Amino acid sequence: MTGFECQTSVNMENELRCRIILQNPTPGVDFGLQKGKGNNFETIQIQKSGGNDLLFEFSLWVKSGTNKSPVFLGPFAQGTPIDRFIYIDIGKCAGQRDSSWSRRLKIPLSGIIPEMIQQLLSDSKLIIETLVAGIGKDGGPNCGTVKPFKGWVVKTLIP
Repeated sequence: MTGFECQTSVNMENELRCRIILQNPTPGVDFGLQKGKGNNFETIQIQKSGGNDLLFEFSLWVKSGTNKSPVFLGPFAQGTPIDRFIYIDIGKCAGQRDSSWSRRLKIPLSGIIPEMIQQLLSDSKLIIETLVAGIGKDGGPNCGTVKPFKGWVVKTLIP
């Protein structure tokens, strides 16, 4: 299949399993996945970094938008329909009151192409994954929009 074949409405059949691997983030700092938007959000999967990789797993739903382009939905999808991303909350933003860091990391959903979505929707043993540097240029936790962004890849889940 070359095109993105998905219903225009959202249902469980349109679920995409996702994983973010934050590589070697700043030790002693809390990192968590932002669920919800605006003032109505919570930080979940909070993990204190020991310097090793941190994993965040979540689901997105996808529907066909204008021109059959994918629109990512769900409590983890942030931004406009054509420019969606995921937030990782850091330090005080993740609820760590004694942290000197108060940041968020913006991980784009761009690059998830229709062929990848079709693969994921047709095989429940697949997940989409990205690797992101945990330390920024200033030596603190990586923040802002991930640059350079290596993108997303389809992987097989390990039982």
